[in-house]
Amino acid sequence: MATDCAAWLNANPVEAEDLSDSFVSGDEDNGGAVTATKNINNEINGNWLPSSTSSIHEARLKAKAKRRLRKNSSRDSGRGDSLSDNGDSVRGTPAAPTSPKSKLLDRKSRLGKGRGLPKKGGAGGKGVWGRSGEVYEPEEVDVKDPNYDEAQENCVYETVVPPLDERDFEKTVTPIVQEYFEHGDTNEVAELLGELNLGPMRSGVPSLAVSLALEAKASHRELTSRLLADLCGPVLTRGDVESSFDRLLQELPDLVLDTPGAPQLVGQFIARAVKDQILSKSYIEGYKGRVDCEHARAALDRAAVLLKMSMGGLRIDNLWGTGGGQRPVTQLIKEMNLLLKEYILSGDSKEAERCLRDLEVPHFHHEFVYEAIIMVLESKGEKTFKMVLQLLKFLWVSSIITVDQMRRGYERVYMDIVEINIDVPRAYFILEQFVDQSFSAGVIDEKLRDLCPCRGRKRFVSEGDGGRVKLESY
Repeated sequence: MATDCAAWLNANPVEAEDLSDSFVSGDEDNGGAVTATKNINNEINGNWLPSSTSSIHEARLKAKAKRRLRKNSSRDSGRGDSLSDNGDSVRGTPAAPTSPKSKLLDRKSRLGKGRGLPKKGGAGGKGVWGRSGEVYEPEEVDVKDPNYDEAQENCVYETVVPPLDERDFEKTVTPIVQEYFEHGDTNEVAELLGELNLGPMRSGVPSLAVSLALEAKASHRELTSRLLADLCGPVLTRGDVESSFDRLLQELPDLVLDTPGAPQLVGQFIARAVKDQILSKSYIEGYKGRVDCEHARAALDRAAVLLKMSMGGLRIDNLWGTGGGQRPVTQLIKEMNLLLKEYILSGDSKEAERCLRDLEVPHFHHEFVYEAIIMVLESKGEKTFKMVLQLLKFLWVSSIITVDQMRRGYERVYMDIVEINIDVPRAYFILEQFVDQSFSAGVIDEKLRDLCPCRGRKRFVSEGDGGRVKLESY
């Protein structure tokens, strides 16, 4: 056998390089098997010469190994089968089976590079608008596009707000004005009205605000006057304000049904508007001799009188006053003293109640009780004593003054009675009588009555009493 192999090698000499079955690694990446650089002598056009049975068998094994290498792709190189130096196939690390279907639906990179993240950062694929945060440039119009329309090339798109009709106007603007009565910010109202398409209903804003203020407090009327002055210019015109007050004068017969003092209040609004220069001074004169309605005539007369009084020094800008929380304490005390003095002169408890309500200081009613008791202590007759007691009882029954405010007023007098007694020597005696009468009238309870201080003094009696010292109330 050895002699046969030597004879065959002598007959077919081959170089050492031709016996190598190795492949260039760089060509493996291209997916095809690498052929030998030189053809073996015993292989012609891919066919083996039938020299012997063993050589044919070896050639078949090599061809089979080559076909297997051709079948394996570059991505499986190093994981599948390989050839040893002697041409035998060696089993490597088994590779995980792959499915063609899974590869089709796999969005990961197939180049063998990267970290296995989705392609294009997740911005590609069907139904994807693009990467988040990506800004697109304006799309240029293609003239050759079959859907091209020359009229739409220079189109400008804007948001159109339909104008408000009368029914929607009241539903939309009324909550804005009512909310303004709570926060008092005119800039916010101007912004909200600017976002609406008021259209011809722009002149209805002042009339709606004034009609809502007629049923509100004095502080809300002051806020309404400020609102009209601030809206004239940015939102309203002087013509809108004039047409709005014209409508108010026409609607006065209906407004009087809900607010009996509507003519006087509307006249004050007109005078304040003229003073704020949102109404012309000739507005009132333009109605002379042309007014048939009694209520409209009363409103215009009230406005004319106030404007004449302003020339004499009356401040129309303080016509409505200020809210209770915005007034200084000294001013509130002065107004409460004036209220008590007017009540002593007139004796009208209902008018005193209305004036106390208009002050809008329910948290400061203890000052009213304090000032009322001090007035009783400083008075010389019984008239003030009885009238103040009657007023406190009336305010207590009508729940204008609460339990807490009434109690705090009496306790403040108890604390200051020592200093009051310096100016009023009989203060202890009068206070004790007033507290007893208040308890009998049901204004205070027994516990508050017992807290009333009494002034005791030492009195030496005659010698027959044994020189004992007796305490006696004044």
